[in-house]
This record gives sequence, C-alpha cells and structure tokens, in this order.
Amino acid sequence: MSTPFPASVYAARLDRARALTAEAGLDAIVVGPGPDLTYLAGVEGDTIERLTALVIPATGEPTVVVPRMELAKVRDTAVGALGLAVADWVDGEDPYALVTAAMGGSVSRFGVADALPALHVVPLTTRLDARPELATPVLRESRMIKDAAEIAELRRAGDAIDAVHRRVPGLLRAGRTEREVAADIAAALVEEGHRTVEFVIVASGPNGADPHHEVSDRVIQDGDIVVVDIGGAVPSGYNSDSTRTYTVGTPDPETARRIAVLVRAQQAAVDAVRPGVTAEQVDAAARDVLAAEGLAEAFLHRTGHGIGVTTHEEPYIAPGNALPLREGMAFSIEPGIYFPGQWGSRIEDIVVVTADGCTNLNTTPHELTPALRGR
Repeated sequence: MSTPFPASVYAARLDRARALTAEAGLDAIVVGPGPDLTYLAGVEGDTIERLTALVIPATGEPTVVVPRMELAKVRDTAVGALGLAVADWVDGEDPYALVTAAMGGSVSRFGVADALPALHVVPLTTRLDARPELATPVLRESRMIKDAAEIAELRRAGDAIDAVHRRVPGLLRAGRTEREVAADIAAALVEEGHRTVEFVIVASGPNGADPHHEVSDRVIQDGDIVVVDIGGAVPSGYNSDSTRTYTVGTPDPETARRIAVLVRAQQAAVDAVRPGVTAEQVDAAARDVLAAEGLAEAFLHRTGHGIGVTTHEEPYIAPGNALPLREGMAFSIEPGIYFPGQWGSRIEDIVVVTADGCTNLNTTPHELTPALRGR
C-alpha cells in the first residue's frame, strides 16, 4: 500500500471525524479530493469532473464513491488497507445516488469539505433536498491536532529545510540574480529530502519589502538584505516552511538594529506558546516587542499559520483569533518588518505545542546571516 502511515493511523482519523460529525449535529460529511482526503484516507489527487468522494456518516461506516477507472489507484491507499466500503461507478451512472445511499437514511443536515467544487455540491444538494454546510469545523478539528506520526514527519521536514538554509550563504553573492539563486535552492530542496518544491522566495534589497515577492531577474548587490522563504513536501506529503534573512556584505547599523529587534520579537512569540494561551496572545507577543521599538507599522501580516499536509491551515496566529492553543498544534511563528523601496526581513520557525510550551522544529541561526565571500 502506498501510504506514509500504518492503517491504524487512518482508522483513528476516520473514527475521530465520524465522532466530530455527530458532535456537530450533521448526518454525514462528504470529502472530495484534496488535503482532507489525503489526511483521512491517504488518497491524493485533484477534483475532476468525475466524482470521487469519501462519505462519513455520523453513524455507520465510511464509503468511498469513486469512478471505476480510478478504482485501482484508490484501493492502493488506506481505503484498501482498511477494507473500506467502495461504491464504484462508470460514465452514464449517477454517482450522487451512491453518495446518498452511503449516508444511510434520511438526511436533514450534511457537510461538505471546502475543496468539493460546486460542480458536485449543486447536484448533490438537489438530490438530497437539503442545504449543505461547510464541514470545516469537523475537518479543522481533526487536522489541527497533530498525532505522533504527523509530528515525526513535520520534524523530518524541519530537518530537511534546515539543511537547505545551511547551504544558502554559499549560494548568495553580489552579481547573481534572484532567479539563479532560487534555482539552486530548489535543487537543494530535493537533494535534502523533499519530494516537491512548494515555493522559493528570494527577495533582495527593495524586493524584500514585498512579503509575497517570489523571484525576479534583479541582480543581487553588495549591501543587500535578502529574505529567503522556502518550503516543500517530504515523501509523506507533510510540509516544511522556514524563512531566514541574509546580508550580502555589511549592513548599515540601523538596519542591523531593526533586524535584531525582529529576532527578539520572533523569540518572544515562541516563548509565549503553551497550552491555554490564545492564538492572538502569541501574535501580540511579537507585535508588542516591535511596537515598543517603533516598528509596529512595519509589521504587515499575521504572526503565523498552521502547517501539515498543506502549507497553510488552521490554526492561524493572528489578531482577533481567540482560539486556545492545545498540545499537538503545529504552526509557524514568522513576524516580519517591511520598508517599501528599501528592504524587508522575516524570521520563521515551525513550532509544535507541548504540554508545557513548544518544540521548535527549526534550529538554524535566527540572526542576520552573512553570505559567504570569495565564491
């Protein structure tokens, strides 16, 4: 079976999802291809015009509805390992009738995963004569708390991305373009254990003031501050995401001072993480350090986001999010400061909440790191 975890892990996830479905007062949830289906059953792939769906009733056993032409691929996952019921269909048959039957009995409330497109939601709703609801609360609760197997994969991803960041100083130098450096980093991501490259940001000089700059043909210059934000998925599908700030040459003293303040702000947020503290309190821990140094207006985004089978997921470490942290949550801590037309800086680690604090999955230096000379 081509799944990264034992069948027992997926069985526990399905049981949890079924219990949460009942707790939410839903009769069933319908999950299409996407990260939720990967998480629950190890099935990868994208939604197409032919319906594939995992149906989880509040009572009863899950069923996978799948085109017969996709049957072999689906059975080579936790679906086959667990012996889940499969309802296959061919063109000309009605897959929505199979979904309805898999729900069992009359349905007054059902949830759909956010990745299930209207192409399938609308005909399913018509057949059931019931209004769909987002299954996000059920699936978010399932995925937000990482089990031991997931934490091990996130640690593996953290080690792999750290190995890439250790190589970055040797790749940065004046005269190279951002695109050239990014190509070398992408190759390093694969060499250090990632199966896919999800993103590479190399933002030099004024480009660093754009938090979502990717790469360009700008030539890196002596004296540049360079933001390198990179991530990818390891073979299990779990993701890395880490940002460091580098300097090519010697930065001016005020720039170095501001980045040192950012490093303190990032550490303050990490230190604030523990069960019971809210997401907004962690965000405030970073924001308060920056505000005390007059840098509040330079911080343009939330402090962090969850990570797992996707790079961005719950919980979001942001102002206004009163969600209490719980052991097993995994998310980034990544405050940044940005000065349009000049430079920017961001420091990012992935942390996992423990019983009395958190474990940091990234261990490369947080301070402004110089590029190696003489290459």
